[in-house]
Amino acid sequence: MTHLGIFGAGRIGGEVAFLASINGLCDRLVLHDSYKPLLKSQILDLEHTGVDCEITTELNEIKNCDVCVFAAGSPRDPSVKTRADLLAANIKVAHEFSSHINSFSGILISITNPMDVNNYMLWKMTKIPKERCIGFGGQLDSARFMSNLKKRGIPGNSIVMGEHGEFQVPVFSTLKGEVNEPLRDEILKELRKASMEVITGKGGTVFGPAYHIYQLIETICKDKRTIVPCSAILDGEYGESNCSLGVPAKIGKEGILSIEEWKLDSWEEKHFREAAEFVRDLCSGVNI
Repeated sequence: MTHLGIFGAGRIGGEVAFLASINGLCDRLVLHDSYKPLLKSQILDLEHTGVDCEITTELNEIKNCDVCVFAAGSPRDPSVKTRADLLAANIKVAHEFSSHINSFSGILISITNPMDVNNYMLWKMTKIPKERCIGFGGQLDSARFMSNLKKRGIPGNSIVMGEHGEFQVPVFSTLKGEVNEPLRDEILKELRKASMEVITGKGGTVFGPAYHIYQLIETICKDKRTIVPCSAILDGEYGESNCSLGVPAKIGKEGILSIEEWKLDSWEEKHFREAAEFVRDLCSGVNI
């Protein structure tokens, strides 16, 4: 069984804890949140399910977990234009989190926005091997992409690469039919605002991210070794370095087992380069 740590037990962190415990994926939860009334309420709510899962709030035990999810920080709301706008506030939380996972030997999943930057900076701060630092976002972006394609009657399966934000890169070249550039640009524009439609209506995204984070944890814990779109620290892959970007990666119990290097067409290549430059610039402005 799995010992799961969640740093930030709010809307999404709490839902992930619920899914992991109710589905028997973990037998021990280490939960932390800076707002203690919320933390207490989340624990009580979990206990009231009757699920046999040990729950502790001992923060020093988070470094001993098999998988740890970094979910703390300021969430995006209707007043926040892009995920990157959260960097100044949330990088401070990442610094705090890094101090609690010294000698951490498990798999780190970063979901706090701007996720790609936080994933990269946590790797720099903690010296955890890059294969064990996984940024979440690509699964959710890809699900939104597939939903968009389905509504348009465009067949096939594909993923979203690049940044988890304005510089995401939907991959069209793996689809069976040709999608022209004007339509690609239109779909990309819709994908960029997909999360805000949910946030405006209900205050934040929950079901989509929580479900896919649970799926990622399951892929790790059950050593599924399947291809998952996630943010990985690049070291020459796709010709990029010094950043964390969404790419297709084989995931198992040891984290990122390999990065799949797909051949991108000219439209995808252009947008991927822009994503790398954007994330790299954000990372270079962070002092650690």
